[in-house]
Amino acid sequence: MRKVVVITGASSGIGLSAARLFLRKGCRVYGVARKPFEGEFECFSADVTDTAAMDNIFREIYAREGRIDVLINNAGFGIAGAMEEATPEAVARIVEVNLTSLCVLCGKIVPYMKALGGRIVNISSVGGIMPLPYQAMYSATKAGVEVFSRALANELKPYKIFVTAVLPGDTKTEFTAARVCEGNDLRAKRSVEKMARDEQRGKSPESVAKVIYRSANKRRPPLRVAVGFVSKLELFLARIVPVRFVNFIIRKMYC
Repeated sequence: MRKVVVITGASSGIGLSAARLFLRKGCRVYGVARKPFEGEFECFSADVTDTAAMDNIFREIYAREGRIDVLINNAGFGIAGAMEEATPEAVARIVEVNLTSLCVLCGKIVPYMKALGGRIVNISSVGGIMPLPYQAMYSATKAGVEVFSRALANELKPYKIFVTAVLPGDTKTEFTAARVCEGNDLRAKRSVEKMARDEQRGKSPESVAKVIYRSANKRRPPLRVAVGFVSKLELFLARIVPVRFVNFIIRKMYC
């Protein structure tokens, strides 16, 4: 029987690459995206923060298929700029989209997976382990995703529902252009421009999709997995090098 996969943020970037890979592997794929999308898989138009809409989407998919095997929480966005210039509304919005809605959706999907087991893949970021200046709130939400995923994994293990946090590093997607850079701080603008250049020289979204697919199909998936050699090296160094030194290196790179 074909696995049924639900992917949020499926209309572009990593989400779209993952949807196409799962399709090629013979899965039944349903996407969720804020903007209307027409492609090779059915994509529901909804904001992931709209709990009622997401409830209806899960219910409809389950009614059609009788199962949901994989949930990939990929929806998210970035804000950048000096923290002193961040508006309370922007801070609240990025927490709501990147972290709160992800936590809520994980809880909502569990009843549909309990009978047969399943996989939840949450997209975090290396920036959650090695926090980026002028993207403090983005890094904070991604750190929250990684910690939440580990806690949830223990809760759901008795039901054979496995949770993995995937941590991409610099990835060449539309995410860079969509990032909102607030305020007029010149140091912040220069830093964000350097990060944008690094992202555009980074990994392809297809390479991240392959890691997502492997994580969703392993018999014993990892709790956390980085994408690519550089990201894996960064996580290794973050474990063994003093935090003060890690922050010093990041400051030299981006401040």
